[in-house]
Amino acid sequence: MLVKHWMNEDVVTVNTDDSMQQTIKLIKERAVKMLPVLEKGKLVGIITDRDLKRASASDATTLDVHELLYLLSKIKIKDIMTKKPITVSPLDTVEETAQILLDKDISGAPVLDGSGKLVGTITQREIFKVLISVTGVDKAGVQFALLLEDRPGSIKEVADVIREHNGRMVSILSSYEGAPDGKRYVFIRVRGIDSAKVKALRDALQQKATVRYVVNHLGDKAETEVLSEK
Repeated sequence: MLVKHWMNEDVVTVNTDDSMQQTIKLIKERAVKMLPVLEKGKLVGIITDRDLKRASASDATTLDVHELLYLLSKIKIKDIMTKKPITVSPLDTVEETAQILLDKDISGAPVLDGSGKLVGTITQREIFKVLISVTGVDKAGVQFALLLEDRPGSIKEVADVIREHNGRMVSILSSYEGAPDGKRYVFIRVRGIDSAKVKALRDALQQKATVRYVVNHLGDKAETEVLSEK
């Protein structure tokens, strides 16, 4: 999954000489937490809601409203922005980008093409959209969390069971995080079966794997059945 397919291309920017007051208004109007800062069309920094709060916090308790508004109108973005921001490429993967955001404790990053041109931004919001899309949670269905042997064919075995019960697999995800040696966790979301047949499919899967839990999204409210803590 490449950044260019998920990034926000409708980029809102500010200039280095824009005032703090203008920027606060823009961030509220556009409901964003980060704005790229340009100077002569080139990215030179970013400004976040965190930067704005930090810049105004020390004076907010000692100034009246008119004095504070005057102060905010005089402070320039170039004086409070984060310089040399972390950026990503459109050809980076979303997974790599998520790792960068987590490691650097930032909410998003500008996206620059090979020539250094700003072509978009990617934030936690876009990454959440990716998570929703790849897991298929917006398509309802039933999620089976399994503990499988880490060997060729183990996923096919449970997939065959699901097909035998006329289930259609929307997503298959796996993780080794926290799994016992020689095992891996697999999460399969299934559609095409009704609630009355979920138990039969669960029982059939238990013949091939350890079923950790089942989350049924077929009704008005999700129902979770925990079968194993492994």
